[in-house]
Amino acid sequence: MRIIEFSDTFYPIMDGVGNVVFQYATHLGRKGHECYVVAPETDTGWRGGWPFELVDYRGTRIPRLKSYEAGLPRMDLHYARRMNMIQADIVHAHSPFLSGREAQAYARKRKVPLVASFHSKYYDDFLQITNNERLAKIGTQKVVHFYEQCDEVWAVSESSAETLRSYGYKGPLSVMTNGMDIPEPDPEAVAEVTERYELGVLPVLLFVGQMNWKKNLDCVLEAAAGLEQDFRLVFAGQGPHEKEIRRRAKQLGLSERTVFTGHLTDRRLLNALYARSELFLFPSLYDNAPMVLREAAAAGTPAVVVRGSSSAEVVHDGVNGYHCANDPADLRRVIDAALADPAALAAVGAKAKETIPVPWDRLIDQVLDRYAELVRVHRIVAQD
Repeated sequence: MRIIEFSDTFYPIMDGVGNVVFQYATHLGRKGHECYVVAPETDTGWRGGWPFELVDYRGTRIPRLKSYEAGLPRMDLHYARRMNMIQADIVHAHSPFLSGREAQAYARKRKVPLVASFHSKYYDDFLQITNNERLAKIGTQKVVHFYEQCDEVWAVSESSAETLRSYGYKGPLSVMTNGMDIPEPDPEAVAEVTERYELGVLPVLLFVGQMNWKKNLDCVLEAAAGLEQDFRLVFAGQGPHEKEIRRRAKQLGLSERTVFTGHLTDRRLLNALYARSELFLFPSLYDNAPMVLREAAAAGTPAVVVRGSSSAEVVHDGVNGYHCANDPADLRRVIDAALADPAALAAVGAKAKETIPVPWDRLIDQVLDRYAELVRVHRIVAQD
């Protein structure tokens, strides 16, 4: 098949959606399919070795979201010429915004089916950016309208499906989870991050993701500030609130115990950080089906998540991870208990590795089955 994956984010931006799109395209290409990724241009560096083609259009930084790029695909003539040369069998939108609208326009023009994935809690995003509930609701209505015009809609988890339903979407909806390959541990990389970030032999508490208050990072900081034993708290990522988070860590007396790695594009080092850590702290109430939780599990590092959150959907308390209340004191209690019993912690980490990651290769077989069925039905309908 000839497939186009449309996204508003892509490498070198290491957010969850961009990573998902990269994995889709990589595994589709490895299985012999002709795959393209359409996304805003964020980097002009060498891209050799990818089993797919990147078709990017001119991008510009988004105010207040400096990690992200946006663009107007139809204003980029070079991009338009390239797209005119591609005749896809199916297109897949991973965003309801500019790239999603472009996917929709391409599908209509070429008369091919459009599948769209629902990844994020967009109402929360709109509310944080606008600080206006009415505008956030209007934005969410536009998101629902986009999904209503797709041939098939996928949610990345049961809880994310419930979120889209709560926005007012009433159409057909399937759950298609994300995959996660399990990398082989790299002792040299683990030694490298241990030395680079001065971790020593101390327990490491890790967070990976956007430096954004919506990730409930104040809960992490306050919990860590009350821990009596020595440790290292590592934040890997960048985002709009990084300076504020650094200041808050200093106010809480955590400066000597906290490491901010910034944006890590080297997957080898990021995987080593996961492997070097005792616990992955992820009390976010925002995320639907976070890739970072699966990445930590793939390294055998169990996560602490808030009980009842979307992230907790795959985490069973004391079995393959830990639950806490949305409260720094309770998060601190869970951390203390887990670190106090290394043998039990190791067993929970092993169970996380066994039960949470679904290999991408297996997942992509399911994706291809759905793609093929959509193409088949679409062609039958077109003939009628």
